Amino acid sequence: MKKTALVTGASGGIGKSISESLAAEGYDLLLHYNQNESAASELAEKLKRSFGIYADILQGDLSTPNGADELTKSIVQPVDAIVLNSGRSHFGLITDVDNATVQEMVQLHVASPYMLTRNLLPGMIRNKSGAIVAVSSIWGETGASCEVLYSMAKGAQHSFVKGLAKELAPSGIRVNAVAPGAVDTNMMNQFNPDELEEIADEIPIGRLAQPKEVAEAAAFLLSEKASYITGQILSVNGGWHC
Repeated sequence: MKKTALVTGASGGIGKSISESLAAEGYDLLLHYNQNESAASELAEKLKRSFGIYADILQGDLSTPNGADELTKSIVQPVDAIVLNSGRSHFGLITDVDNATVQEMVQLHVASPYMLTRNLLPGMIRNKSGAIVAVSSIWGETGASCEVLYSMAKGAQHSFVKGLAKELAPSGIRVNAVAPGAVDTNMMNQFNPDELEEIADEIPIGRLAQPKEVAEAAAFLLSEKASYITGQILSVNGGWHC
């Protein structure tokens, strides 16, 4: 039976790769974006041509209090899988971060994923099936100096996954997360080539992850191959800070 997956942040590097992996598995896709409509549209058209699936794009700003509810209104079909991938990093000393930034980051990484999942769960519960994967971060596990706000938000995602997994297991719904380390996406553009080389040298595998490597981990957790896995944080970090 055909399944439909919602991927938030689908226009970004990891989101695109996850969407491609799910399309290859035969999922119909709802591709969420905030600002990059052209990238989301190009992705949808590419996936439809390449895999013969249904793909639609949905706009929504999940850093605002009403973003999750507004996005939910545009979803008319039942959803079998949710990929909570929207996010952005923040670098700076805790004493330099203003209240507005704190509120936006918590809304984007914690409150909106909670609300969006809450809104979409009734259909999954009725069907007694479904899978949810959050794309978190290594810093949610270990914390990072000068990324305290980001680490806090990602750590909250991990607790969300663990708590929700226990609540939804009796309904046949699994909840997990992938926690990437350094991934070769635009999020790393804040670092110059020398800094990127230093980061790669710290990673036992000796390089940054490719988005597809994170995507394949997420696709596995959504698949029946992971039918007895729930409440887990799957680290995809090349042995970095393990």
